[in-house]
Amino acid sequence: MAEVRKAAVAGSWYPGTASALSDAVDRHLSRASADLPADVVDVVAIVAPHAGLMYSGLVAAHAYRLLRGRTFDVAVLVGPSHFVGFDGVAAPGVRGFATPFGITPVDVDIVDALIQTEVVSERAAAHAREHSLEMQLPFLSQILPNVPIVPLVMGRQTSETATALAGALASVLRRRRALLVASTDLSHYHDAATASRLDGVVIDHVRKLDADGLQRALDLQPEHACGGGPTVAVMRAAKALGARDAAVLAYGDSGDVSGDKSNVVGYMAAVMGTFSDRREGS
Repeated sequence: MAEVRKAAVAGSWYPGTASALSDAVDRHLSRASADLPADVVDVVAIVAPHAGLMYSGLVAAHAYRLLRGRTFDVAVLVGPSHFVGFDGVAAPGVRGFATPFGITPVDVDIVDALIQTEVVSERAAAHAREHSLEMQLPFLSQILPNVPIVPLVMGRQTSETATALAGALASVLRRRRALLVASTDLSHYHDAATASRLDGVVIDHVRKLDADGLQRALDLQPEHACGGGPTVAVMRAAKALGARDAAVLAYGDSGDVSGDKSNVVGYMAAVMGTFSDRREGS
């Protein structure tokens, strides 16, 4: 097993030094709204985007700020493979991920257990250039600096793979205090009005914690989300691990930063867990 996966987009998609990165993450966290539709008692999973930090960082911060003061044994990151096509789910075969903050350790015991379920296999090439998980590390390293990760990228996003991964996660993590992170952007390269319509389908299903409905929508129109399969898998696993409620915390698009609303990428932040005032659809 290799020791460390090198950062692929440090210095381009996010600042390449610890001090600059820490400042950028803190700025986004400080700007994230404190308003919530319910009191989040327990966090089982979050959904966060994975674009460049300047574009999607503020949206992501709405989810990550909920992790402050909470404790977890492990953070399981599930994102799409943008560069390598394959069946199933890939683990990186390393003991750590390099970041400007240092090395984030991989929980190799959990990775080994997932590989035994057969839906996950070791495939380092799928991780080498992949940004969907790396873009979660600035927030995780800042807020949960001592928590190991389980990095997983999904190849061809079939419903069968999403279901199998959800079952594997639920089984392996049953006795762990785990945080699940679904990494996804929403629709790509539409005008903002069209993007909002397409993205609203994903938002509605996530808000209702309706993995079946989201899978049906993706089967009809995969362009709803580049990480739709990972999101479905995380939703299913979160419910199996005790999540009963969900809320969408923020929505935006790249045009909010660039000013160009003619050709945008959509971003969403969400949380799944247990809320103190449970309201259906909240």
